[in-house]
Amino acid sequence: MRSLLLLCLLAASCTAQQKQEATKKPNIVLILADDLGYGDVGCFGQTKIHTPYLDSLATRGIRLTQFYAGTTVCAPSRSSLMTGQHTGHTPIRGNREIQPEGQWPLPDTVSTIAEILQKAGYATGAFGKWGLGAVGSVGDPVKRGFGEFFGYNCQRQSHNFFPDHLWHNDQRIDYPNTPDSQNVYAAQEIQERALAFIDAHKEEPFFLFLPYTLPHAALQLPAGDSTFEYYKKAFNEQPRPVPATWDGKGYQPQAYPHAAYAAMVSRLDTYAGQVLHKLRDLGLDSNTIVIFTSDNGPHQEGGHDPDFFKSNGPFRGIKRDVYEGGIHEPMIVSWPGHIRPGATSEHVGAFWDFMPTFAELAGVAAPSQTDGISFLPALTGKGTQRQHDYLYWEFHEKGGRRAVRMGNWKAVQLDVIAQPDGPVELYQLDSDPGEEKDVAAQHPEIVEKMRALMREAHRPNSAFPKMDGQ
Repeated sequence: MRSLLLLCLLAASCTAQQKQEATKKPNIVLILADDLGYGDVGCFGQTKIHTPYLDSLATRGIRLTQFYAGTTVCAPSRSSLMTGQHTGHTPIRGNREIQPEGQWPLPDTVSTIAEILQKAGYATGAFGKWGLGAVGSVGDPVKRGFGEFFGYNCQRQSHNFFPDHLWHNDQRIDYPNTPDSQNVYAAQEIQERALAFIDAHKEEPFFLFLPYTLPHAALQLPAGDSTFEYYKKAFNEQPRPVPATWDGKGYQPQAYPHAAYAAMVSRLDTYAGQVLHKLRDLGLDSNTIVIFTSDNGPHQEGGHDPDFFKSNGPFRGIKRDVYEGGIHEPMIVSWPGHIRPGATSEHVGAFWDFMPTFAELAGVAAPSQTDGISFLPALTGKGTQRQHDYLYWEFHEKGGRRAVRMGNWKAVQLDVIAQPDGPVELYQLDSDPGEEKDVAAQHPEIVEKMRALMREAHRPNSAFPKMDGQ
């Protein structure tokens, strides 16, 4: 009888613990690569660069093969992510710099995902690159919902992995780096602070945003990097002529660009692995959703050759293009016990979906400002997954570019500033994912529908007015 009573008590205790775990808010870790292409990760087709940790993450979780960035360059893409709005609505629509250091600030007229999660009881931290408002401005990350920030506030500064300073909240941290004496590798400093954040907040729900600068140019690595040496030999890469000295302006020249880029992607993979190990060692992995993606398509600055690696996978275009290669990103999500291991989803989503998805995870309502749709049902297989009527992107450089995806139809318009009513290209992505055959002439009614959606999606913005004549 006593043994039976003990078993009943144990069973009740286990049930109570299970219920408590089920209602506990999950930790959220969002890993954002910088200028990483769809095809740069092994589980998305890469064959020359090793990414074992990200491949393992996909094995334990789900790959979303139809997921898009906010747009095709850094700041507006990140603004789309933070505000839950596509680039026809989000406040930041270009990489507009503010002197002496920083970018045009994200205004306080819109909420960020960090603010929403912070109000929901989450500890919030961002470690890496910001680019949405200088220190002290209204767009400063510590004023936009992040309890802790460490890294590059300014995108321009992040073009050098050996900077003379980084920022910890509003405190400038100086480093003994010069063009001739590169001592401290910023990516490693940022990683160590990120891991410390997990330790510091292991007893409470947290949102950890990791906007790594890898593998954005410049193609730089710390001295003695063994992975760099490995890829030099693997590619049998011969050194390219570079100046004997560097004046610190622009991207530092790289004699071995193929090996350097591959080593930077592998380092990104290693950092992701360290985060995963930290979560496991602290017993947090079962209650943490981990997301990996990239802010836009692959770059070709600093000597990188995206064709060598097929960085854009099967797609046309790279960074600054609104063709698929510039905006279609790798996307991996893992959440043990909630997402079926090894799954693949063709759900069509984009950066502005993060806000409602994270709000649902936190058990709070998403603000009405968002253009996004929670994709939690697509991840877990529970409930009915809503679908977008269309996705929209605009880009204010290169003469102005915009694109719409509606179902499997994709429309692209170039030279928008000079020709707001100019020609529209049309592609059928299910049969032509590489956007090789323009079928606009065969489907004029679809073209007109796409033009109407472009007009509907664009809201004038005085800070970024180039597209406003359309």
